[in-house]
Amino acid sequence: MPEELVTQSIQLPSGELRLLQPQESAELPDAGGVEWAPIAPYWSVLWRSGVALACELDDLALRGLRVVELGCGLAVPSIAAARGGADVLATDASAEALPLVERNARLNAVRIETAEIAWEQPDELARRRRFDVLLAADVLYEPASVAPLLSLLPRVAKEAWIADPGRGPADAFIEQARRRWEIETRVRDIVRIHRLRFD
Repeated sequence: MPEELVTQSIQLPSGELRLLQPQESAELPDAGGVEWAPIAPYWSVLWRSGVALACELDDLALRGLRVVELGCGLAVPSIAAARGGADVLATDASAEALPLVERNARLNAVRIETAEIAWEQPDELARRRRFDVLLAADVLYEPASVAPLLSLLPRVAKEAWIADPGRGPADAFIEQARRRWEIETRVRDIVRIHRLRFD
């Protein structure tokens, strides 16, 4: 894990969420065009999709729900869900991200379980008891990710919340998902938050 960390403050409806972030990534705010990509590891960037999804979750009563986040990075949605009372598993393909997720959970007085899981290879997730809610913020960068995510979602959770700033692969994902499931979409700034129900 990077040695130099800075503290970020995120204002959610219920109050401040504090977050430690690698300094080099904090200097690269996610304010560019949707195709902008950082030089720093993706997991370490404070993505606006994650913040928007956390804001959506912040108002919800989640006590007793089992929640999993895919590609969690800094896990802002996971922390917001845990603050709402959910039992949260934050997953990322990068093992380097997970100690900082655990540290940020403690900083916000919540408990989050973490696991190194690449959602494109979901066997470990599929073996677990089905989750109530799956969260994913800005995970659809490549067209090749669309089919695996469509296949994974109903196997792992009863519903999913997918946040995206308007990337092309996310559009393709939503177009195909609408043929299968009920979807509600809300927009926060430029971030679209799609709620998909599978049951």
